[in-house]
Amino acid sequence: MHRLSIALALLALFSAVANAQERQLFNGKDLAGWDGNPESWSVKDGAITGVTTDEKPLPYNQFLIWRGGKVKNFEVTAKIRQSGNNSGIQYRSQELKDVGPWSIGGYQCDIHPDQRNNAMLYDERGRGIVAQNGQTIMIDRDGTRWLVKETEPVKADVAEWNEYTVIARGNHLIHKLNGQVTIDVIDHQESQRELEGLLAIQIHRGPAMKVQVKDIVLKELPDEALITLEKSPIPADARKIPSLGAGKKAKK
Repeated sequence: MHRLSIALALLALFSAVANAQERQLFNGKDLAGWDGNPESWSVKDGAITGVTTDEKPLPYNQFLIWRGGKVKNFEVTAKIRQSGNNSGIQYRSQELKDVGPWSIGGYQCDIHPDQRNNAMLYDERGRGIVAQNGQTIMIDRDGTRWLVKETEPVKADVAEWNEYTVIARGNHLIHKLNGQVTIDVIDHQESQRELEGLLAIQIHRGPAMKVQVKDIVLKELPDEALITLEKSPIPADARKIPSLGAGKKAKK
């Protein structure tokens, strides 16, 4: 009985610690804790809402930045719907004040009407498309992309509410769409990869668009060692694939 009591107490403690690591990043009422262009961002119908118009187009991609600190090893989930041009969850990113206010560069989980690009890994103002929906990719030290595995893209109607998940542990990145893995990437390119940075939501220059985001939950994960090429070499049957460059978002 005594052992059972101790076990239950430990379970309760571990549960409390786990819950303490989870944070709701949006209160459902206002943009407290977030920073973005007030002409573009508001709260409507209980969701963060970003809008652009054809009458007043953006000069560059802009972001609503979470000001609660930097993210390193974490899991974040959010429910998102979007129409018009594309959006994305930016993470481990840096502000680019030389470009202009609310400009961000770094990893992005894309929210895109093209299913191959939806929930893909994009490097904003960096390497461009890193891994498309359905791809398992390893990037070597020189930046060459190796296709380890490819499956059918996970399908979803971006105009409806969908749950997007980003898991970042060291140099291992996973995106999910409604619980299904869309990309799995190990990034060995030290000069370009990002291991810590800001979290943000994108609105895209170009054609008018609207994105809505709610139920944003951040779970911080413990630090862990980076995956090395020596311990996890690129498989012999992996296929070298060409860079897709800036893809849908031109690097400026």
